[in-house]
Amino acid sequence: MQEFYKNKKILITGSSGFVGSWLALTLHEMQAKLYGISLEPNTSPNLFGLLGLEKKINQKYINICDYDNLSSAIKEISPDIVFHLAAQPLVRESYVRTIETFNTNVIGTLNVLESCKFLDRNINLVCITTDKCYENEEHGQRFIESDPMGGKDPYSASKACTEILTKSHALSFNKLKLCTARAGNIIGGGDWAKDRIITDIVESISKNKDILIRSPKAIRPWQHVIDVINGYLKLAIYNDQKEEVFNSFNFGPSEDNEIDVETLAKKFIANWGSCNSTIKIDSNEHLPESNILRLDSNKAKNILGWEPSMDIDISVKETSLWYENFYLKNEISEFTIEQIKKYLH
Repeated sequence: MQEFYKNKKILITGSSGFVGSWLALTLHEMQAKLYGISLEPNTSPNLFGLLGLEKKINQKYINICDYDNLSSAIKEISPDIVFHLAAQPLVRESYVRTIETFNTNVIGTLNVLESCKFLDRNINLVCITTDKCYENEEHGQRFIESDPMGGKDPYSASKACTEILTKSHALSFNKLKLCTARAGNIIGGGDWAKDRIITDIVESISKNKDILIRSPKAIRPWQHVIDVINGYLKLAIYNDQKEEVFNSFNFGPSEDNEIDVETLAKKFIANWGSCNSTIKIDSNEHLPESNILRLDSNKAKNILGWEPSMDIDISVKETSLWYENFYLKNEISEFTIEQIKKYLH
């Protein structure tokens, strides 16, 4: 895999985010020529800063809704590969910032596609969406890539729109090597985003507070960020050589990783060295979210040779170890690199 990425010019949109930072560090270790476009990190601490990525990639802080500055930057970079991760990624936030969510996730994506199209270089572009893009009637079935798009909440609907837009762009213009990647609920060290279960657990434990969780019986396809990145990297290699105009792939965990929120919290507590926190159920009324999500990843396994390297217990253990090392003030960049080398294949 390193041979493919070495010295390639790679642009990551959303490079300052949680997954974007893990992807940037992974590609830096592969000696790619890295460029990032994103907003400035909006949490303190943040993984982008902890990993010293501003010194490792050519970073520009640009809003993808700003077409003129975005297109100018992409023209200047003239990348070989684009991983498009920039998004408004939070379900609950999408109820409050609805217009911004659709502007960023749909129009922002269109701006990226159009900026790359006019380079007329048939750029390899992997658009990252989500498992929540499917029309989810909560029957418990595993979604396959050909299932209908949908979304009951604004975030999910915006990502369904992104999928439809990306496919339409590919079929209309065929100017880019386009594909989309749909992953489940991603966990791993360095995520401090609002309304994320691991963030809530870690902050509660670190402050010796009870862990307040909503939707304790909601089932999610939990997976470690390294497994997801491994899928994205394999997909870009395939996308570089594929003949079809457009394709989509699910990257979900094994069936054993599909556990409810309360079970995940209990596993995390069990892995933390010393923990005085207990789990409390938030009984307040909450905005609607899906109660069950499952992905069928056989297509990625059969075509890309991708399989998750971590089960749920290892995923939780490695995530817990990352945060413990952070709070013990150990050198976190080297620890993150060690995790990548251990599990990336």
